[in-house]
Amino acid sequence: PGGWDADQDGVMEGCQHNTMDVEYFGPNPQMTGWYLGALRAAEEMARHLGEEDFAKRCRELFERGSRWMDEHLFNGEYYEHRVVPIADEKRIAPGLMVGMGAKNLADPDFQLGAGCLVDQLVGQFMAHVCGLGYLHAPDRVKTTLRSVYRYNFKESLAGHFNHLRSFALNDEPAFLMCTYPKGREPKNPFPYCNEVMTGFEYTAAVGLLYEGDEQRGLRGVAAVRSRYDGRRRNPFDEAECGHHYARAMASWAAVLAWTGFRYSALAGELTFADRAGTWFWSTGHAWGTCRIARAGSKRTVEIDVLHGKLGVKRLTLNGFGEATLHGGKTLPAGKRLNLKLARRAKA
Repeated sequence: PGGWDADQDGVMEGCQHNTMDVEYFGPNPQMTGWYLGALRAAEEMARHLGEEDFAKRCRELFERGSRWMDEHLFNGEYYEHRVVPIADEKRIAPGLMVGMGAKNLADPDFQLGAGCLVDQLVGQFMAHVCGLGYLHAPDRVKTTLRSVYRYNFKESLAGHFNHLRSFALNDEPAFLMCTYPKGREPKNPFPYCNEVMTGFEYTAAVGLLYEGDEQRGLRGVAAVRSRYDGRRRNPFDEAECGHHYARAMASWAAVLAWTGFRYSALAGELTFADRAGTWFWSTGHAWGTCRIARAGSKRTVEIDVLHGKLGVKRLTLNGFGEATLHGGKTLPAGKRLNLKLARRAKA
């Protein structure tokens, strides 16, 4: 009782302490996305272990939660936070309320509310990185990311009011943490709403790249890097709530989104986008390069292992085709795998 999803309907209505250093009350896109992604990941792990009953339960919760979020939190442009006050602290499970947020639980301060949050699709971001597919309706994911760019990305912060820390300033470009294009801004919204922080910005920019919006996605990445160019700030320290902040490493996902790279050690499957060029790849045990060359309806792929060992059973070029290596191959450092692929016939 009193948990995040106490009634187990796939929707987190409870008290949710989060990275904004406050508690959110009621369903919101940021925390719901993490929950839905966790359910999908748990489903996949359970299936691999043969725990079909648990996998089925996770799938049911995921589908119900995903459907509810699309139906009740999407406002036509982005996802909002439905604030659900909890009048009595005794109704909150022990340990869930850290106490850094609202004092009046019946009318809590520091909520997101109707705001357009920069990383409201952070769960979807991680789901793409992990190869878990869509957590929400794909068309609404695309619309939401476009809205985040429209409302939160600023080519210049001149004239922007920020009551807290200045991680960006003056004429610098950035994604704002939150805006309120629909109005209905809470009297006291969550404390970092007017700030800029790189890890959140990368989440939005990489999300755009995953949706094929390369112009906006690359502009978002370039905006961050222009602020940490070695003259204005340390290029190796994209500070947030401290120096060398871990969340800034979300930037690496831009490499994954751009190249389409993903590797399943369980299946021995190596995946790339159908994009000509030479791309870096890395797994937990090896790293190297992949060179893709186009020639009409055919592709030539060269996989070079520069360190470690790489096990490969199948190589896939998203949207084009795949090559299966019967019996699989293990490539040590210094070895190259040459493959030729023809376009997959359409059903």
